[in-house]
Amino acid sequence: MGTWIINGKVCTGGNELAEKRIYIEQGVIARVEDAAAGVWSGPGAGDEVIDAGGRLVAPGFIDMHTHLREPGFEHKETIATGTRSAARGGFTTIACMPNTRPVTDNPETIKLILEKARTEGNGVRVLPYGTISKQELGRELTDFAALKEAGAVAFSDDGVGVQNSKMMKDAMRLAQSLGMTVVAHCEDDSLLEGAAVTEGAFAAKHGLKGIPNESEAIHVGRDILLAEATGVHYHVCHVSTEQSVRLIRQAKAVGINVTAEVCPHHLVLSDEDIPGLDADWKMNPPLRTPRDVEAVLAGLEDGTLDIIVTDHAPHSPEEKAKGLEKAPFGIVGFETAFPLLYTKFVQTGRWTLEFLLERMTRKPAEVFGLEQGRLEAGAAADLVLVDLDRSAAVDPDEFLSKSRNTPFTGWKLAGWPVLTMVAGQTVWQDEQAAARR
Repeated sequence: MGTWIINGKVCTGGNELAEKRIYIEQGVIARVEDAAAGVWSGPGAGDEVIDAGGRLVAPGFIDMHTHLREPGFEHKETIATGTRSAARGGFTTIACMPNTRPVTDNPETIKLILEKARTEGNGVRVLPYGTISKQELGRELTDFAALKEAGAVAFSDDGVGVQNSKMMKDAMRLAQSLGMTVVAHCEDDSLLEGAAVTEGAFAAKHGLKGIPNESEAIHVGRDILLAEATGVHYHVCHVSTEQSVRLIRQAKAVGINVTAEVCPHHLVLSDEDIPGLDADWKMNPPLRTPRDVEAVLAGLEDGTLDIIVTDHAPHSPEEKAKGLEKAPFGIVGFETAFPLLYTKFVQTGRWTLEFLLERMTRKPAEVFGLEQGRLEAGAAADLVLVDLDRSAAVDPDEFLSKSRNTPFTGWKLAGWPVLTMVAGQTVWQDEQAAARR
């Protein structure tokens, strides 16, 4: 017994779509058939049939930078609510960052997250990061080997930058010896001065301290040199500045093993879009200048930046109500990522559908050595069905996340996921969409 997905369209290149029939058996894609090649003989005895209704069928999205907040910050998000939100956004594999309480600087916390994900994670694959330093204080390295053994996907102190260069070099050397990746939040604390927004037009207009581009780029440049010296796979978190893109491009040109990611909000928004002192527009890195937006777009398009991540960072309404200067950094991203990028870049003709899908599926799998991200025989049946024609306004009250902190409220977007499947099992479905078929 297995499952057939029929009347689905698969991206075969560029914006080209072809109708396919997909047969799933024991959690794996067994066959992908060209619907135009012959008459379907129908399902076998006991087979389930999912009628995609002409919608896009794609590999499940992979998000290598998320915050699930559990343990320690369950008022913001839990593994249960975060994975449900991810599934609604079409994500089937997500990696959660270590700045929980306690932080993931020990095998026990890694195992706790994995067990919670197994029992409460709505079927979504959850990959926890281990910290680089104990308590993310940048003073003492963690036991990398023990964290790897417990199930850490890579090492990061995301939320803070590693300020000590020797510690970062030692971390890279150790990670390289274990065949693991160092994933860096790049931020020089000496340049922050308690600022909440980027150094630019918005900060000047409102008399606010600004976060300069150099605070990110200095660490990117330093870490590239350390990665060259150690040979480690070095991955740059949430790139937001022109200078960082330039440094990464140069590093790749000379063969340094560096990869990088970018978030949807840094691709579609600049500091000039911020409407006022609304903390739902506060994230770290902050929204940069229009010049930086064009630089990160160009970097993604020419391959300097490898993948798209959400940096899903939920906070409670009470925390965000403290105002732009005092509220925590971060916005939620799971449920808006694909529709936002599809609407802004594919529908406008700047990107092809293939380009967007690759950077949310195959590319992240390649960068982090994952088996997922493919729609072909023998691959895990992690899939998403997307209604490319459906247009709807972003309504945070409908989010499945515990939190509502988004700058995209009211934006009318197209390309909404309607069904998400992990290992052949449906983990989320839009019941209204099913009724519309």
